Amino acid sequence: MRCVVVKVKKPKVPPKSHVICNESSMTILVEKATLPPVNEDDLQLNDPSNTDCNLKSNSTHIFCVVPLSQCGTQIKEDDDNLVFTNEITTSEGTNDMITRKNLLEVEFSCKYPKRGNVSQNFSVHRKNITVFEKGMGEFTYTFEFYEDDSYQDMIDPESYPLEVTMESKLFMKIEATSSLDNTELFVESCRASPYDNPNYHKTYSIITDGCNVDPTVNVYPIANKNHFEFSMEAFKFIGTYEQVYISCSVIMCEAGNLNTRCSQGCMKSPSSPLFVKRETAIQSGKHSVSQGPLRLKRSAENSNSSAIALNLAFIAGCVLAAAGMILGVVMYKAKASKI
Repeated sequence: MRCVVVKVKKPKVPPKSHVICNESSMTILVEKATLPPVNEDDLQLNDPSNTDCNLKSNSTHIFCVVPLSQCGTQIKEDDDNLVFTNEITTSEGTNDMITRKNLLEVEFSCKYPKRGNVSQNFSVHRKNITVFEKGMGEFTYTFEFYEDDSYQDMIDPESYPLEVTMESKLFMKIEATSSLDNTELFVESCRASPYDNPNYHKTYSIITDGCNVDPTVNVYPIANKNHFEFSMEAFKFIGTYEQVYISCSVIMCEAGNLNTRCSQGCMKSPSSPLFVKRETAIQSGKHSVSQGPLRLKRSAENSNSSAIALNLAFIAGCVLAAAGMILGVVMYKAKASKI
């Protein structure tokens, strides 16, 4: 004899949600009535450090407008589409890195075709990012390009995407405005990508662990600890990529405190990560700022070469056509004489 025990459980029904895909963002709406019993304050996106990534709610829904380049949005691609994905999860509050409750996972995504017709104008210039952290207050990051190393004339946001020539100097400035006086800015890393997403797999390192990686990078020493000015030579990605975005990971610290990442500077062989107690609030988490796109300007030499090549091709075509016509006339006359 055999005894078979069958446990019948209520099937787990996923929450009802709706996603709206826009040009530069995804809007997620989740029905409250379909959610498990969770605290709304414990719900978060992949990267909740930016105030733009905070989930909002009304009497019926939990919702958020998620920028495609922020909030930990991941990007994947195939031959025809770009897919942007994010997720609403439950945070335990004591540790932002992991969770073992796993009470809620709502993954949402938007798919965009790589090829299409653009019929509407929109601004490609990246806006300022405002962040609030407990104990550190509120601070705003600005990332802009400038005309020269005097950093007096900022390039007009309306002129984006910026057209640059190969190996020309790019002058960039990251600025942090904080509600606290005794703070300093540290740029931990910078990298370039063909898309405005630091998580895209094809990236080129410019600064890593506070150290210059690209040989053309030049960091300018300045008195203001909340400014970071640097330059590098323009380049393009090999292949069919037509644009370049620059993304940087930045940290805000208590100025002059030797126990912060800012005070350590360049770490070519970092050992264990710096341990900072949350209650001390001497430094912020890492935040991502980006700017672009940059596009390679076609030089006059290349344009002239293309025009010459087109003219030569046209002349060669005319010569071949004329030769064909003459040959046809000769053959016709030969046949006529035989008749």
